[in-house]
Amino acid sequence: MKAISIKDMIKKDVPIYYRKLYTGVAVVELMDGLKENRIDFAIESKPTGQKEISVSFLEKLDYPIVPLVKELKQLIARMDDGGELPD
Repeated sequence: MKAISIKDMIKKDVPIYYRKLYTGVAVVELMDGLKENRIDFAIESKPTGQKEISVSFLEKLDYPIVPLVKELKQLIARMDDGGELPD
């Protein structure tokens, strides 16, 4: 299981400056091919400068969620560090 990309990302308008909310479609590689799932994710900046990422799925999945969430969090962190997320 591997998170390939997140496409069709849209940043939601949130009045809290230290919290960024997004919606998009996660492209995931499984043993039986590529799957696409709609997700919401948030990036919250803590007072210490650390970022906390949360991911939620908008539809029911039929495969293990925990490893997929871990992969997506790593992908989102890389995209955020690389400036690839919409403003």
